[in-house]
Amino acid sequence: MKIVVLAGGLSQEREVSLVTGTAVCRALRKGGHRAVLVDLFLGLEDYDGPLEAVFDAPDGRCGDAAIKTTAPDLESVRRSRKDQGPSLIGKDVLNVCALADLVFVGLHGESGEDGRIQATLDLLGIPYTGSGHLSSAMAMDKVVTKRLMEAAGIRTPKWRLVEYGEAEVEALSEELPMPCVVKTPGGGSSIGVYMPETREELKAALRDLLHFDGQIIVEERIVGRDIFTGILGDRWLPSVEVISAKGKFDYEAKYQSGGALELCPANITGEQQEEIGEMALNLHRLLGLSVYSRADFVLDGAGVPWCLEINSLPGLTSASLMPKEAAAVGLTYEELCEEIVQLSLRRTCHHAANDCQGD
Repeated sequence: MKIVVLAGGLSQEREVSLVTGTAVCRALRKGGHRAVLVDLFLGLEDYDGPLEAVFDAPDGRCGDAAIKTTAPDLESVRRSRKDQGPSLIGKDVLNVCALADLVFVGLHGESGEDGRIQATLDLLGIPYTGSGHLSSAMAMDKVVTKRLMEAAGIRTPKWRLVEYGEAEVEALSEELPMPCVVKTPGGGSSIGVYMPETREELKAALRDLLHFDGQIIVEERIVGRDIFTGILGDRWLPSVEVISAKGKFDYEAKYQSGGALELCPANITGEQQEEIGEMALNLHRLLGLSVYSRADFVLDGAGVPWCLEINSLPGLTSASLMPKEAAAVGLTYEELCEEIVQLSLRRTCHHAANDCQGD
């Protein structure tokens, strides 16, 4: 099949997405597909051949993507595009997607996980991997997810939504309960997530979070073990326990070698795995997610799991958790990517008005 692997974009998770997209593209090409990596934001501005021929470009136009220890400089990315227009979609992106049999969405963060690119592809009648636009948008919004978890009885830490400005920082830093977690409602890859230990650290976190949108979630901090559980199709996968080298699973710990110890399957009881797996699957279904996702948990000192959030497009880099969970049930990386493709084609056919079959 001709497959566009859409990655990059203009979110704080741009570098993670490019590494995901590169790995996926090479895996799909290894499986016999005519896959090509396309940056959502930069597009094909450096390609001057026939558009149809791009699917046969050497190595699928994959480069040497890497994740640095800090989030990318998005203004520098903006300036690097020849077309300085306002669109978040680069040159010929939608045209090449229209030529593909499927778009593999390797995006993370804004424009990728928030449902906007899915809605665009839906309007153009272009099939793509993963969840639809509405469920993607709901899963990306932690406020919506929290409210649905509470309504459905899925155990989650106490939380509140706070809107504030610079004038309220001092008062909030003294009033908010400690220990707590403060985070932006729409972030990912642990960007915009703070676990302050002191009131001064809380004040600094509140000031940093003003760079997002003036809204934050303040969440009760559950001290315990970090557990992550993937959903693939209609089943949950063995959980991963992550033990950060510096005590918190932040952006650096997630993507830098030696940043964390990952145990898969997690060292938990069968009963705990069953409860965590079913909580993840219930939330996946509650939000109407499709194909795959990953839910994040904390297992407290009493062995009770608390669900924090769910990701509709979990990372598929070599350091990501989803491939490790798939490997625990005997799926190679290439097989995982192929299963995502086939499950997505099935979802597309199910929603189509006419009968169809995946190739």
